[in-house]
Amino acid sequence: MQITLVYKDEQSNKFWKVERRDSKLVIHFGKVDTAGRMQVKEFASAEACEAEAEKLIRAKLKKGYKPLTCSMQVMKDSTMSEDLFWELIKKAKTKIDVDEQMEWLRSTLAKRSEKDIFRFDQLLNQHFDQSYTSSLWAAAYIVMGGCSDDCFDYFRAWLLYQGKDIYYKAIESPETMISVLQPLEVEGYAPQLEELLAVACEAYEEKTGLDNDYYYDKYDQFDPMWYDEQDLDLDWDEDDEDGLQMRFPVLWNRYWNNHLEY
Repeated sequence: MQITLVYKDEQSNKFWKVERRDSKLVIHFGKVDTAGRMQVKEFASAEACEAEAEKLIRAKLKKGYKPLTCSMQVMKDSTMSEDLFWELIKKAKTKIDVDEQMEWLRSTLAKRSEKDIFRFDQLLNQHFDQSYTSSLWAAAYIVMGGCSDDCFDYFRAWLLYQGKDIYYKAIESPETMISVLQPLEVEGYAPQLEELLAVACEAYEEKTGLDNDYYYDKYDQFDPMWYDEQDLDLDWDEDDEDGLQMRFPVLWNRYWNNHLEY
């Protein structure tokens, strides 16, 4: 494990880097663009060392340090802009079906640079995280007749795939997504797209022949906090059907009642 954090304000521009080597922590810190200073701490076990590293990282983040991310290490060399990210999704959707769309997106990314692939994945994660809301989860629960953690992830990926405008409108007002939802009666229909979450990793594997473990190890080097889970307190109860119906009456009447019939 190796993570670099930076802190910058009007008076300071400094870095702090921690690297775990088995049961040993190696810490570098100082002003940006200098060698800085080094500290080495030894622990009784690798687990204790890992726990201390995580504790130190949390403390630095609370003080205002930020991860040294793609925006500093990769973005300057990448041509994958946010506009291009959304444009690729839009172009993929012109293909015949979802399988062909995902194959086109994978192969298109595989033809680009490794940095572009990483940048695409980072943009996807950044946008994806913004849809992790209690309100949207309640809406997904109604639409699909129940919604686990994984199911909500795949639902949010599907929603993101509908495009930027639809995605962000639905985050603010979930019932607006009814314009892109199909009727429940459509055979085999489920608004989920798990494949989108792995498309960059698969593109990297297609490009390099290296497996997903290698990809995520390398991705961690420039976006180390991407996997952090957010805390989410749900402001609804799945047993409170009246409350859910009042909250999203359009979705409820179209989907929940139909689920009871199937």
